[in-house]
Amino acid sequence: MLSFFDLDPTSLESFCADHDMPRHRADQILRWVYRQGVVDPSAMTNVSAAHRDLIAEQVEFYRGELLASALASDGTHKLLLGWDSMKTRPAGPSPLPVLAPTGGPSDRSTETVLIPTEDRRTACLSSQVGCPVGCRFCASGLGGLEGNLDAGQIVEQAHRLSWLEGGSRVSNVVFMGMGEPLANATAVMQAIRTLNAPWGMGIGARRITVSTVGLPAAIRRFAHFELPVTLALSLHAPDDDLRRELIPWAKFSTIEELLDACRAYFEQSGREITLEYLLLGGVNDRSSQARELARLARTLRANVNLIRYNEVDGLPYRRPTDDDVLGFQRILRRASVNAHIRASRGRDIAAACGQLRREQRAH
Repeated sequence: MLSFFDLDPTSLESFCADHDMPRHRADQILRWVYRQGVVDPSAMTNVSAAHRDLIAEQVEFYRGELLASALASDGTHKLLLGWDSMKTRPAGPSPLPVLAPTGGPSDRSTETVLIPTEDRRTACLSSQVGCPVGCRFCASGLGGLEGNLDAGQIVEQAHRLSWLEGGSRVSNVVFMGMGEPLANATAVMQAIRTLNAPWGMGIGARRITVSTVGLPAAIRRFAHFELPVTLALSLHAPDDDLRRELIPWAKFSTIEELLDACRAYFEQSGREITLEYLLLGGVNDRSSQARELARLARTLRANVNLIRYNEVDGLPYRRPTDDDVLGFQRILRRASVNAHIRASRGRDIAAACGQLRREQRAH
């Protein structure tokens, strides 16, 4: 069967032509799915009954199985989706380093999260099942990488979140869920095209953020992507020694090499870089580290996004105190760095990325 969310107008028109349907049928189907949230062909009332039956036989819409759903008191909504037909890691040499799975059953599931605020509804999307990076503080990479999602599976996440309980449409997208987006860059870029397209989700490129732990070469390649999305670098430490302790991939490049690649991204795209900094209590939240981060941030066009750590059972890291977080921010702002503290959302529903999946696997 064809995967609907992998299709664009041209390929959908070809499908219609191949099955003796008028070409305008493609536009009708796109409108039903992306404008009205309908993924059941039988409900597409301006399509003939015979064609509705044919579409149902030949096209698959939602491929993911809803394994779990959790709604937080603040409105944050997290879904756990299972994928029976998941693309696995390509054979042969990988363009990026990969950590193999560490064992245990593969459930081929990913998390996706809707984060509503007064003025936006943000979809946090996953790009891989598991993660190759293996950050020491993160639940997503504890089992290593199990496979890549394809573009349609990525778009499906955003579509599901857009139509949760008849809610309003997703307005922003962040690739900050499970996986390293630039380790699956081809699928991520194709998904972004659909998310951005007027015939698709219609989300502005400047409202889409791709978060990466980063390798310089991958960032430089991504700089040539035709859509001016925001690049967020997961820095998490102001010096190479600590960063290598926290992030295994950091051994492949220095902070200065990463920042130089980010400068190239800014020059190519015109988009200011976001430096993401996860504050771990007693590890990277000291005043001296804030001053060093400020020095780094001032070497390029960047803002800093400070994130309070959400604890993960079995990992040795703790959440910083509010006073320490505010003090860290003050040092950055006094150094003329645009620094914001990201609001903690969904802490009552296993807020940290990978936790809901981990809880399900334990049952």
